[in-house]
Amino acid sequence: MTETAPTLLYIDDDEALGQLVIRGLQRRGYQVEHATDGETGLARLRQGGIDVVALDQYMPGLDGLETLEQIQLIPDPPPVVFVTASQDSAIAVTALKAGAADYLVKDTMGDFVPLLHVAVEQAIKQARLRKARDEAVAEVHASRDRYAALAAERELLLREVNHRVGNSLQIIASLLHLQASSTQQADVKAALTNAMGRVAAVAQVHRRLYTSQDLNSVLLNQYLEALLEDLRRSAEGNRMSRLTLHSDPVEIDPDRAVAIGIIVNELIMNAVKYAYPDGSGPIHVALRGNGNEVELSIADDGVGLAAKCPDPRSTGMGQRIVSAMASKLEASVERDPNHAGTRMVLRFQRQKPPPPDVSRAPQGAAQNAD
Repeated sequence: MTETAPTLLYIDDDEALGQLVIRGLQRRGYQVEHATDGETGLARLRQGGIDVVALDQYMPGLDGLETLEQIQLIPDPPPVVFVTASQDSAIAVTALKAGAADYLVKDTMGDFVPLLHVAVEQAIKQARLRKARDEAVAEVHASRDRYAALAAERELLLREVNHRVGNSLQIIASLLHLQASSTQQADVKAALTNAMGRVAAVAQVHRRLYTSQDLNSVLLNQYLEALLEDLRRSAEGNRMSRLTLHSDPVEIDPDRAVAIGIIVNELIMNAVKYAYPDGSGPIHVALRGNGNEVELSIADDGVGLAAKCPDPRSTGMGQRIVSAMASKLEASVERDPNHAGTRMVLRFQRQKPPPPDVSRAPQGAAQNAD
């Protein structure tokens, strides 16, 4: 594919010199047009199709500097090589500051034409590089804008999904509550109430994400406060009226928040069922953060594990759920032996520790693992 020859517009009131420039640059592969004054040159430039301009300083009407100023007002103007017979360096400085790509002193015999060719070549190359750079910057900005728009759309969709999931889970919890309220069998009522609490624990996470500015984390203290309020409202009578929370502001990812919420629900329900055989009593939930380490405790002032007799209605489901969620968190669950009632302590890390790098394991250890 043959590249089109670049077109140069030479603006100079000297007709003879214009002919010398035309012949000299046409031999070097340029298409050359000649305008004898600034107004004519500007009119031609506005038509488009000019790749580079050679502009004389002294002309009737608009001089070179005035014409250069007008050229810079044209959208996407071509590069300009300023040409003059004057030896005054102040003109060169003024022209370069006004936007000229280069400056050249001419003579009346046309000996400057080879130098003009070099200057024009450099001006075109610089203009192409500048255009490529501007296009690259514009593309970067456009890509960044597209990414920001996609991120905003993704965030909106995630909020909508969390909203819908949270609503659906809340409906399920409400149905379980209605079913529990309508049954007369104590074991069925207890099972439905426990299931309702587990669903509510998950629903609260989605509710937090829907109303939060950050979809990647949950403020655990706010989440637990909302979860405990749900439990208070759903409890029969005043069995959870003395349920309290003391919490540090701890931020955690949504998946781990779900596991923590389910554990809290199970341990609170366990305390409600077994700690106070003769009625209700205080249940304390405490959350403490220290760097990456977090401690969560659920305590009651009831009869304690030693005084509890195995309940024939118990299936051990709650204990299995707590163990499964603790395993998901890579957490430890222990009973505080120094507490008069029952105090269960869960210790875990805010961020899940990274898996071990097996590529760094000693060769012997890798062989032993096989």
